[in-house]
Amino acid sequence: MSPVPLIPDTAPFSPEQRAWLNGFFAGVFSRTSGCQPSALSSQLAPQALQPLTILFGSQTGTAEGLAKKMAKEAGKRGFAATVLDMAQADLARLAGEKNLLVITSTYGDGEPPDNARALYLALKGAGDRPLTSVRFSVCSLGDTNYAQFCQCGKDLDAWFERLGATRVTPRTDCDLNYDAPFTAWLDASLNALGSSVGASSLAISEPIATKVAPTSEESGYSKKNPFPAPVLAVRNLNGPGSAKEVNHIEFSLEGSGLTYEAGDALGVVPQNCPALVADVLAALGCDGEEGVPSPAGELPLRRALTECYDLGKPSAELLSLVGGALRPDVASESGHKTPPTLTAQAHHHVIDVLLAAPTKPAPAALIGVLKKIQPRLYSISSSPKAHAGQVHLTVGAVRYEKDGRPRKGVCSTFLAERGLAAGKVGVFVHSNKAFRPPANGDTSMIMVGPGTGIAPFRAFLAERRATGAKGKNWLFFGDQKATADFLYREELTGLQESGVLTRLDLAFSRDQAEKIYVQHRMLEAAAELYAWLEKGAHFYVCGDASRMAKDVDTTLHQVIEKAGGKTPAEAATYVQVLRSTKRYSRDVY
Repeated sequence: MSPVPLIPDTAPFSPEQRAWLNGFFAGVFSRTSGCQPSALSSQLAPQALQPLTILFGSQTGTAEGLAKKMAKEAGKRGFAATVLDMAQADLARLAGEKNLLVITSTYGDGEPPDNARALYLALKGAGDRPLTSVRFSVCSLGDTNYAQFCQCGKDLDAWFERLGATRVTPRTDCDLNYDAPFTAWLDASLNALGSSVGASSLAISEPIATKVAPTSEESGYSKKNPFPAPVLAVRNLNGPGSAKEVNHIEFSLEGSGLTYEAGDALGVVPQNCPALVADVLAALGCDGEEGVPSPAGELPLRRALTECYDLGKPSAELLSLVGGALRPDVASESGHKTPPTLTAQAHHHVIDVLLAAPTKPAPAALIGVLKKIQPRLYSISSSPKAHAGQVHLTVGAVRYEKDGRPRKGVCSTFLAERGLAAGKVGVFVHSNKAFRPPANGDTSMIMVGPGTGIAPFRAFLAERRATGAKGKNWLFFGDQKATADFLYREELTGLQESGVLTRLDLAFSRDQAEKIYVQHRMLEAAAELYAWLEKGAHFYVCGDASRMAKDVDTTLHQVIEKAGGKTPAEAATYVQVLRSTKRYSRDVY
């Protein structure tokens, strides 16, 4: 085999791109039979590049994007990095790895991402110690608002160790604001993996935070620099008598340079409810004009609480700050315990903690222990081919009462109540390459999207119509009442009449004594649904992860058993093939 040339300095790449490409090609050829890294040393570097596999589990693309960043940094630091989708990995392949970095998200009730499911189950059930030659570390992405925070990463970390792998740095669990902990973990992990070959063979770079160049997706407007998008419309989609409030929201992207594809998500930067901010100020005994630090510099306390800080689930630091002043469980003279003013289970929002604390923290101290407000991601419900210069969302407003206090979803009610008044709202595009209409327009689609899960499928159908795709389209939609909750009724029936929507199956749970859901309609149509799958149709699900998506997945197995005449094990294999061939995709939350 001819030697692999080093990417020359005259090539039209940046230094970071050249470093990554050198590492990439070294990684490719080092895995080719008969060509070991040592054979490349004279062409690629004074000493051979260290092989490194970066394994990612990603539901919406965040972990995949970070995995690519990891590969670029590793290439600059003496590694031949290969980025590997968990869907393409198995135990046999992992057993042959030397250095392994794992990054994975968790969704729903501690579930692995769809692309990680097969490997997750394989590792869970594996025996012996097949990974004794592997050195590894895990970075887990999650959201502390969920009980099973980072559970997928925690599980993988424990199972790698149980199967004999050597942990080189402790697992890092990242909350929504993951930049700093991720960067620290990657720096420590690359240093630990590289230590065995000596510093002389590694092109040690400066700290990652100053060296990782922005990718094309991050240039211009991004999560760190949201575009102030004009709000064009906020329209309620529900009819009289509905128990819900779902809004159709339109933004202009004119002049932003932002582009998206059907299946992507839109990040929206919310602001806190003015009434909630007023309650916090009253609890603190402040007028809101006190100067406090913020990411934008010193601001009046009211503005900082409105625009910069999360007033939802209290942080551990806030509980610690006021904890010494909180009254613990005490027994009364009658022997009955008085309920605690605050416990880890009792708090719900920051306001609850402040109301329960007899001694209030100073404004600057409070700001120091609040989390920064995070953007919310929503499935885009428009197609750029059908809605040029615009992006649309379909957002259910969250409102409920707890402990005698009305509660609101931060972003959903911000858009519903104050989006138009705000005039412009910060947004950015979050790419989700794992959730796209079929690349071949002749391929049929089966879409299951009850409630606001309709959002991406409105985009898919608009795109199919705009491109003249010939593939058949089948939608399962459901909600509570047909008269009040049939979202986008006119659009969907119009698409059906025009032939773009081949079949529309509806399930309205409250319109009869026995509740009917989309999974019931799937079973009723089992024979035809299976026939579509057999002819190559792609199957999509969008919506609630904890209940609906699980029920739909169970029903899909039952459809294949019933209509395909398969055993449960055979149906599970059939579904796994759909997943691995990217014909079963889910956008769940």
